[in-house]
Amino acid sequence: MKLMTPGPTQVRPNVLEARSRAFRNPDLDPAFYEFYKETCDLLEKALGATDHRAFILGGEGILGLEAACASLTEPGDRVLVIDNGIFGKGFAEFVEMYGGEAVLFSTDYLEAVKPDDLRAFLEKDADFKYATMVHCDTPSGVRNDIETLSRICDDYGIMVVADSVSAMFGERLDLGNARIDILCGGSQKALSAPPGLTMVWVSERAFVSMETRKTPIRSFYANLLAIRDYYQNRWFPYTMPASDIMGLRAALDNFLADPDVYERHERIAEVTRKAVTDMGLELFLNSGMSNTVTVIKVPEGTNDQSILQKMRHDYGIQIAGGIDALAGRVIRIGHMGENCNLKDVQETLDALRKVIKA
Repeated sequence: MKLMTPGPTQVRPNVLEARSRAFRNPDLDPAFYEFYKETCDLLEKALGATDHRAFILGGEGILGLEAACASLTEPGDRVLVIDNGIFGKGFAEFVEMYGGEAVLFSTDYLEAVKPDDLRAFLEKDADFKYATMVHCDTPSGVRNDIETLSRICDDYGIMVVADSVSAMFGERLDLGNARIDILCGGSQKALSAPPGLTMVWVSERAFVSMETRKTPIRSFYANLLAIRDYYQNRWFPYTMPASDIMGLRAALDNFLADPDVYERHERIAEVTRKAVTDMGLELFLNSGMSNTVTVIKVPEGTNDQSILQKMRHDYGIQIAGGIDALAGRVIRIGHMGENCNLKDVQETLDALRKVIKA
């Protein structure tokens, strides 16, 4: 089965091989602490981090989102949730789970958040401890300019938590040009490692906020302070999944060795959108389309499950349907990471054209 979903993606053989290597007890092996730190240092380099420390957590990408909210939120904190997509709005659940008050800034789900609209909103109300935002909201494929949005929040003294799980390593992101305090990523998207790991980049300002809380962090596994001093103390708060991290390192090395990665994502996304419209299908978004996923309206006279089933059974290609409010309304092609090559995308588009015609 060719995996052309918007994560998990296909995985390169050298990543699978790295995960199969022998390892020693990661809690006790001094070499593993060095390997883990070197990998985190490379994650910082990959995204231009200047005031952030990167960490790898044992859990799928959602762990990073919850850990950010758990570590920053105290009962009664007002948190701005920038909502122009299903995952954007979903941050409110984490905020409220830890006692915060989520205030939604909701905009058109068919477009990227407009920076001027956010600034106008904050002119009237900027009393927030932090704001949450999403780089690429995978269900709709909308891409937000989180570098600009984060700098606007910083102008009002608001910290920022950003979900770039489905964008980073496929969309350009320069942490040195942003004011993001906790950035969250996942192993299974454009980095193209198997699912199971979260990466977080945490600013010094965020750690100070955690240290000066009036109440303890209401989680153990999702407590970012617990892992902050792992290297000095030679101690992890839980046993690290060594094999997964070895695979992640191989995937990160692949990314760093690819100077064309961002340009290729831009080219493939453009080709995909053009091919989709040329075959008479309609893109879901009006603007702000991501370079990692293309979201297509299900055409009248058919349904998403018949399309997905025929793609799988007749052509051996798995694409995705919609979720939540978009269930049954859209289908999605992932062209991120290892999926982002002309051969696999062309095969997928040719198969989709035949399925739609049938």
